[in-house]
Amino acid sequence: MNTPALQTKAASARDLPGPEFSRSADDLPVARVGDLVFAMVSGRDGQHFLVSAWRVARPLSELKRDDFYSHHGAVADEAEFQARMFEQAEHSRELRALARPTVRMNCSTPWGPSQRATVYAEGIVSHTTAGHGGFKLCNECNVKIHPMLRCAGGWYEEDAAWAAIALAYPNLFTGYERKCADRTIRDSWPDAWEAIFGCPLAPGESHEKDRRAFEREHAGDWIVISALRSEQHAGMTEVIATIGGVRATDEERRYLVPSDEYEVGRFGFVIDPARHAAYDGSSSFINWQARVIRP
Repeated sequence: MNTPALQTKAASARDLPGPEFSRSADDLPVARVGDLVFAMVSGRDGQHFLVSAWRVARPLSELKRDDFYSHHGAVADEAEFQARMFEQAEHSRELRALARPTVRMNCSTPWGPSQRATVYAEGIVSHTTAGHGGFKLCNECNVKIHPMLRCAGGWYEEDAAWAAIALAYPNLFTGYERKCADRTIRDSWPDAWEAIFGCPLAPGESHEKDRRAFEREHAGDWIVISALRSEQHAGMTEVIATIGGVRATDEERRYLVPSDEYEVGRFGFVIDPARHAAYDGSSSFINWQARVIRP
C-alpha cells in the first residue's frame, strides 16, 4: 500500500503518547514519532517538504538534513508540520492496535514473487515484491468491493487500486489510511466516488475530474508538450505546442514565452496567441526538424 504523505511503519520500539518536537543542529523543525524521525526542509520558491528517516537514535537536536532520506510531499508551514506529526502518532497507535501479522508466502503476484506478506484479515493479504506490490483478495472478499472499483482476479496494486479495499473494509485500516484511500478514489475514479456517495465533486476536489475539465476547456488551444530555455533569445523559453496537448500528432508549433511567465501548472501551459508569438527561427531543440509554422 502506498500512502505517500506519511510513513506506515508501526512505531514498535517506542510507545510515546505523542510526537516529540525540537530543532535540529541546522535549525530545522524536527519531530520523533516512535522509531521514525521527521523534518520540515525548505525547497525553492518558499516551499517546504516533509522528510523522514527510520531508527535514528540520536537526539533530535543533533540531527541534520543529511540524516533524512525519505520524501513525503509538501507542507505549507510549521503548523501543518506539527499537525502531520500528531496524525502520524495516531496512525502509529492504530497500526499497533490492528496488529497485522507479517508472514512469508511462496506465491507469484502480478509484480513478481512475493517476498513478504501482511495479513489484514482472512482472505485479504498485502504482498511486497522486489519492485512493487499490492493486495490479493479471495473471491469471497472481492465480491464486497464496489463493482466500479473491483479488480477481476482480486489483485489490487499498491499505488491506487488498494483504496477500494479500504473503502470496503474500513475496520482493517487506520484513520489516516482511510483518508488517503478517500483522496485516492476522488482523484483517480471520480465517477465511482460520486456514484458511491451520491454527491458531485466540486472543482479542486478531484485531480482526474479537474483534468477532464481542463481538456474540455482547452481542446482547441495550443498546449505546450516540451520546453527549454532558449539559447538564442535571452530571458525566453522556447516551447513546442500541439492542439489540446496531444503528443501523437504531426502538427506542432514552436513559440517563445517569457521565462518568468512560463509556469506549467497542474495540466499544462496554454499558449495565448495574443502574447506568445509563433517562432520559426533557430531552435534549441536538438531533434527539431524544419516545419512550416503557420501564424
